[in-house]
Amino acid sequence: MTMINTSDFKNGMTLLLDDGLFQIVDFQHVKPGKGGAFVRTTLKNARNGAVVERTFRAGEKVDRVMIDKREMQFLYREGDDYVFMDNQSYDQMNVGPGALGEASNYLVEGSAAVLQMYTDEIVGVDLPAAVELNITETEPGVQGDRVSGARKPATLETGLVVQVPLFVEPGDRIKVDTRSGEYLTRA
Repeated sequence: MTMINTSDFKNGMTLLLDDGLFQIVDFQHVKPGKGGAFVRTTLKNARNGAVVERTFRAGEKVDRVMIDKREMQFLYREGDDYVFMDNQSYDQMNVGPGALGEASNYLVEGSAAVLQMYTDEIVGVDLPAAVELNITETEPGVQGDRVSGARKPATLETGLVVQVPLFVEPGDRIKVDTRSGEYLTRA
């Protein structure tokens, strides 16, 4: 952990503040005509994703932490835990569903993910922009029900429910956007 000055801020840096671990989303140095300069920042909580705005005095020192990004492969589920293998050291690690958050909706055996780690704690998960998943259950499209853009719910192999077009059937493989959770196309 190193101390940095507010003049060294860059987007993407991670800071350890009194109220938690935060990543800089945006910052702006402000020099008003009267009074001292300050730095206005938009920060994202690395643990829960909450976005806050905070102002620092110019020249204020804060703790900067390095987030270790490890490429991992999801192997299998063991009870509620997810078992990952580090691609460099081949070490296996059990991860609880709470640490993965929404990312658990897109993980199937053999899929890759980048786990963001601070010491031994997982603070974030980077997934590919889109993943391919199989549909396990959906209602059949009704003949003649061809309203433009009509959708129906479909349950994926991970348990996630997404809205898909009427022509998609159980057993089809589809691409899903991991950022928004929306159907993209058939694979």
